[in-house]
Amino acid sequence: MSDAADFGFDTLQIHAGARPDPATGARQTPIYQTTAYVFRDADHAAALFNLQEVGYIYSRLTNPTVAVLQERIATLEGGVGAVCCSSGHAAQIMALFPLMQPGCNVVASTRLYGGTVQQFSNTIRKFGWSAKFVDFDDLDALRAAIDDDTRAIFGESIANPGGYVTDIPAVAEVAQEAGIPLVIDNTSATPWLCRPIEQGATLVVHSTTKYLTGNGTVTGGAVVDSGNFDWSANGKFPSMSEPEPAYHGLKFHETFGPLSYTFYGIAIGLRDLGMTMNPQAAHYTLMGIETLSLRMQRHVENARKIAAWLEADPRVETVTYAGLPSSPWYERAQKLYPRGAGALFTFAVKGGYDACIRLVDSLQIFSHVANLGDTRSLIIHPASTTHRQLTPEQQIAAGAGPGVVRVSIGIEDPDDLIRDLDQALEKATA
Repeated sequence: MSDAADFGFDTLQIHAGARPDPATGARQTPIYQTTAYVFRDADHAAALFNLQEVGYIYSRLTNPTVAVLQERIATLEGGVGAVCCSSGHAAQIMALFPLMQPGCNVVASTRLYGGTVQQFSNTIRKFGWSAKFVDFDDLDALRAAIDDDTRAIFGESIANPGGYVTDIPAVAEVAQEAGIPLVIDNTSATPWLCRPIEQGATLVVHSTTKYLTGNGTVTGGAVVDSGNFDWSANGKFPSMSEPEPAYHGLKFHETFGPLSYTFYGIAIGLRDLGMTMNPQAAHYTLMGIETLSLRMQRHVENARKIAAWLEADPRVETVTYAGLPSSPWYERAQKLYPRGAGALFTFAVKGGYDACIRLVDSLQIFSHVANLGDTRSLIIHPASTTHRQLTPEQQIAAGAGPGVVRVSIGIEDPDDLIRDLDQALEKATA
């Protein structure tokens, strides 16, 4: 394809990165189920290993099926490149890996997926990294949390589980003042609802497991680079700006310019961490992305209708959906996410923890699973599952208190979903 700017989203989600297979003419991207690739000769092999030529060496690093997916996601997000990996959690580590050194920290939103809070609170400490959690609506507190060792700011465009909408342009301005990258997890919004790079983000991460794949079949993650950050400006990012011992002193930013972060993610990140996406997972995700805009439109329409019905129901205390005029983030969502506020939100059931458990156990169409972004409608009680490891204070800050359930609204008939919720609420609050 020619310049992506010449085409609309619906066209790019089908065609970006894909070309007919040169060997067979196959129109759909084949699954290149191979571990290794034959070199033309010894000079070709040496050039690949020296990063003097782009090509395929070993599928821990690069694979033709995965490469198509990387180009498609980067195109849809408006980035210069992307690295796909084995899961959304892997993508978060991959995103931070080029930025961090022992003793460095990341400033993160208090409104994050519970698994991310756990990863940032405990697991990354084993690398010598740390995290500070701040309410991103308090920009003064965000500025105050940044110190000389801060290497990134991390938030979610539409936060899981509560549907909180991040003011990306405002947070990006703080990151720019500090000379550090802003990393935005765009899993819940997808590039159809929000393109964080256009709003000032440096890097975008995805759990491709969710809406991008959309069918609950495979796990995966992606890191997208805007290509806009000067990694050599202030000496804070030596992995990018200083000589790399593993490549005879090559300087990634000096050598690869806007694509340096992406090259580092493959040549160092995937090589040494091994968080590789398998080609079959890439194939399923490519097929899912082909219908992303159609699905997201229906997800949002259903979510609006169901959230409004829940808000009017006397058995429900509160609904957090930013697509409702009653939401404190409604105006922000209308401005930054004009196509809708996604299909993920929480609601509080009268009766608290026990009523939530009865509700989950009584539903028939909604599936009780630890996932989101499926074509099917899903529900979970975060306080007893995904956010169970957090303190009560952290659960409440994340919007996952004991009396709250999270729903991911699918693309079924919305009236059927309402009837299912109605009968389950009756049993839960009887």
